[in-house]
Amino acid sequence: MVTRVLIADDQSGIREAFRLILDAQPDITVVAEAADGLAAIETARAIGPDVVLADIRMPGADGIEVARALSGTGVHVVIVTTFGLDEYVHAALRHGASGFVLKRSGPAMLVEAVRAAVNGDMLISPQLTVRLLRERALPREATAVVLTEREDEIVALVAQGRTNGEIAAELFLSPGTVKNHIAAIQRKVGARNRVAIAAWAWANGRVTDL
Repeated sequence: MVTRVLIADDQSGIREAFRLILDAQPDITVVAEAADGLAAIETARAIGPDVVLADIRMPGADGIEVARALSGTGVHVVIVTTFGLDEYVHAALRHGASGFVLKRSGPAMLVEAVRAAVNGDMLISPQLTVRLLRERALPREATAVVLTEREDEIVALVAQGRTNGEIAAELFLSPGTVKNHIAAIQRKVGARNRVAIAAWAWANGRVTDL
């Protein structure tokens, strides 16, 4: 199956570069572009791409608003940002973004972020993963969520930015079993996706500091 991508960025040069990178992949095709956030939302609702690559800062609506507007539609939004600690990234996480990629991370990271999003995983640029979730997680009220020992292990690994495959290898589980555990964890903690699980884990002290 070919993954259909919409690129949303107010800089035409960035959109062109991303298109060249993604269209060179046999399993990815760019189906549309948008120069601002409102156009991205309207176009995504009209054509239903699998993934939207959204710049964190755009006219009309920023990447956070794009993620919020498309949450629950089946469209995965991957945030693309210039700065490692962009002040808006945590808010995007809360609103269902499926990944975060630094523009300087390179072509391979961009491609893998798209693939991870459509497969239900998340990919966060290594420079952001632990630092972002630890330092930017907003405190939450204590909750009475009860996780099994296995779920606790998986939550900690998700919070470190691990993919299902990596978690499966470390815990000697099948990827399908990991996926089922993550679905159960989402229900228990009220998380939209694994990114929100990671935010919950850091906010509730479920991760040993690295």
